[in-house]
Amino acid sequence: MCAVWKGTTMSALLILLLILLFVSGTGLIIFILLHSGKGTGVSDMIASSVYSSQTGTSIVEKNLDRITIILAIVFLLTTIALMIVFPQGDISSSSSS
Repeated sequence: MCAVWKGTTMSALLILLLILLFVSGTGLIIFILLHSGKGTGVSDMIASSVYSSQTGTSIVEKNLDRITIILAIVFLLTTIALMIVFPQGDISSSSSS
């Protein structure tokens, strides 16, 4: 199950790791931008009715924090896995056919 791309055979593991890296990196950018900075963020505009004024931190912010932390961990682990699987950074030498 290998895909050929520009003369390079890519294993299923490489494709999976690259997809995970792309999705988690894109998700990190999106969710970091959704965080509010001193009450004027995009998340305040989207879900201002869900906020509780007593606690100071809303349910939406807590969920954004959790999702951002999970995406950061996935991004970090995917990057480390790519470093272990391809230590020289040369994807083309990984042909296992």
